[in-house]
Amino acid sequence: MRTIFFKMEIKIYTDGACVGNPGPGGWAAIILEEDKKEELFGGEKLTTNNRMELTAAIQALEFFQNKEEKQLSLNQIKIYTDSTYVKDGITVWIKNWEKNNWKTADKKNVKNVDLWKRLQQLVKSKQIEWIWVKGHSNDPMNDLADKLAKAATPI
Repeated sequence: MRTIFFKMEIKIYTDGACVGNPGPGGWAAIILEEDKKEELFGGEKLTTNNRMELTAAIQALEFFQNKEEKQLSLNQIKIYTDSTYVKDGITVWIKNWEKNNWKTADKKNVKNVDLWKRLQQLVKSKQIEWIWVKGHSNDPMNDLADKLAKAATPI
């Protein structure tokens, strides 16, 4: 028997929040897949906003770990984030960071390297388009992700 996979578009909206920086923070991801909507969220007692932004993207992609990897890699994934740190980090900066032994252009250690490496592994062999959206600009899914991230912040 042969399995046939159909390409579909998966949309993921992510956001992170932090009260103080560092401080308590939350993350959220909304996954839109065909006619299904999943809301993922969580928080940490002591973190930074950038860690929460990265965690949201990681958790969204890890959500698919239980699905057959081959099926996921055939699909087009669009990740919407209001974090230029995440978008530019994974699409531009990470190549040089890795080449320079996880150092920035000014020879400092890359912050959040544990999360960058985790995200890097998750995006391998996947068709992902990273899309920046302006935060708090009345994009319903971005606004919902923001609301969920704030609600998940342990205060």
